[in-house]
Amino acid sequence: MKAINITKAGGPDVLQLTERPVPLARHGEVVIKLAYAGVNRPDALQRAGLYKPPSGASDLPGLEGAGTIYAVGAGVTDWAIGDEVCALLPGGGYAEYVATQAFHCLPVPKGLSLAQAACLPETYFTVYSNVFQRGGLKSGEKFMVHGGSSGIGTTAIQLANLFGARVIATAGSEAKCQACKNLGAERVVNYRSEAFEDVVKTYGGVDLILDMVGGEYIQRNLNSLADDGRLVQIAFLQGPKVELNLVQLLSRRLKITGSTLRPQSDLAKASIRSELLEKIWPHLEAGRIAPVMDSEFPLSEAAEAHRLMESSQHIGKIVLKI
Repeated sequence: MKAINITKAGGPDVLQLTERPVPLARHGEVVIKLAYAGVNRPDALQRAGLYKPPSGASDLPGLEGAGTIYAVGAGVTDWAIGDEVCALLPGGGYAEYVATQAFHCLPVPKGLSLAQAACLPETYFTVYSNVFQRGGLKSGEKFMVHGGSSGIGTTAIQLANLFGARVIATAGSEAKCQACKNLGAERVVNYRSEAFEDVVKTYGGVDLILDMVGGEYIQRNLNSLADDGRLVQIAFLQGPKVELNLVQLLSRRLKITGSTLRPQSDLAKASIRSELLEKIWPHLEAGRIAPVMDSEFPLSEAAEAHRLMESSQHIGKIVLKI
């Protein structure tokens, strides 16, 4: 099969088209013939040598995709050859075929294309588990997401709005701010011209913040929380090491938490998958929410897809057509 290999740690040019054996379906696994694969920030971190795949996972990049079941391993009863699925992957998505746990697959929502379905798993698993399971967002609460026009941001805005939260987002251009408003954000802060903590003060602080920026944003986030507020950290694009004044954690009962998805156990991911199928998939099929897609590249142009992602000029998700 054709696949995209990381030839060495470095920039987008280290992504090269190669050939690999088609993977086999081990016990509890399926092999998917991919039609599309999602492109995500962790792929770029892995390419740069900063995000090592878990033990036993493919060394190829790619954490989500959509296509048809090609083979089923022993013990798999939920899926049959030819079923259309989207799936969370341990790696290996930049390829024509990929193996993954059968219980990390989800049916392609009715009304969505395979390209749209490929945008769902990594982002929806991440947002749902961090905003609702870990962050405990409730209807009527005030929620702020940084990077509102990213794949994570566009998903978080829609889900928070869907479940009754008041949404504030940050973005870096007028076009991106408008995109966030169109998705349901009540207020969007252009971080190039406004300080988000000043805006949030007019709301009396927010109850939950989802952040992937880190760096100096961490203290500013803590200052922006209402009493009993929660900060959920899912990445550190500006760095993880900062000096903080944490006295307000005590005086205002704040909480800091966070997670990454890939290192979690197969069972933990399967649990998230079950909740998504029950609580989120009906809304996708009803058209109340949908993935926001920016652009599509052929598999052979994975390097160009990474350049676009790292330029931050996109709105929503980027996919590779396999």
